[in-house]
Amino acid sequence: MDTCATAPYGKIDDELATNSSLRIWRPEVGTAPRLSDAELLTMAVLQALFGFTSETRFLRYANKHLGGYTPYLPHQSGCNRRLRKSQAQLNALIRVPGHDTDLWDEDNWVIDSTPVECGRSGPTVKRGDRAESAGYGYCAGHSRYFWGLRLHLVCTPCGVPVTFALANPKVDEREVARDLFEIDPDLLGHRPGPVILAGKDYVSAEFEGFLATRDAQPIRPARKGAAPRLGARFLKPLRAPDRVGQRNPQRPARTGTTRRAHPPRCRDPGAAATARPDCCQLAQPPQSTARPAFTHRL
Repeated sequence: MDTCATAPYGKIDDELATNSSLRIWRPEVGTAPRLSDAELLTMAVLQALFGFTSETRFLRYANKHLGGYTPYLPHQSGCNRRLRKSQAQLNALIRVPGHDTDLWDEDNWVIDSTPVECGRSGPTVKRGDRAESAGYGYCAGHSRYFWGLRLHLVCTPCGVPVTFALANPKVDEREVARDLFEIDPDLLGHRPGPVILAGKDYVSAEFEGFLATRDAQPIRPARKGAAPRLGARFLKPLRAPDRVGQRNPQRPARTGTTRRAHPPRCRDPGAAATARPDCCQLAQPPQSTARPAFTHRL
């Protein structure tokens, strides 16, 4: 615990002390915050490392187990307010640990996007904080519609994030990827000939020409009926059962087998449903026995 808390704090504190552009301006006259920016960002890093998705639960855990590392911990509202103001610092410091590893010099990158669902009800869509930036989109990987944002991520094969962006799902993925590389030209400029592995959503002659001007080599699967592309052997096709981890109960269990008919419904509500081999434990569990009648009321 000491190493896990001290190592990120030392790195963040040194970066804030040497890089003046990351410091938050505060007036000279006034009350200084009891929790420094380095301690606040370290707590945000520890929250992510420990897997806490709720700030309230993490602060409850920190008050009990991490009280000796910080002199003061604010309440949930104050902590959330300061973290929102420190968003630019946190975004800039995400890349700092990556530069200290050998994985940052990896010549192969992977680019893809995934939906970030922000709500499902109608009032949430109209009155949510993300109502202006979020929108409706379709995810072909999950075969469903969603309302929210889409996370565009560029990372190394080992999982080190290079750059990312949250955008409206209606925006073309190729446009977002091009903006990511144009905003930070040093990504493609400081390394010779990086290889970018992408999916079929990034098929575009204009996008590939843009990468060619930056000496980047895109590798993507060929479309149906097209000739095999360069580097196709490095792309292993993933079937839907391998990604989901279970068979689709609406499809045959094996390739070439016919779809099995649904068994007739049982008229007895107390009887257990029979499991089928192509449902992967999706059948209902056995019903419990009838409850005993109470002889008196409490």
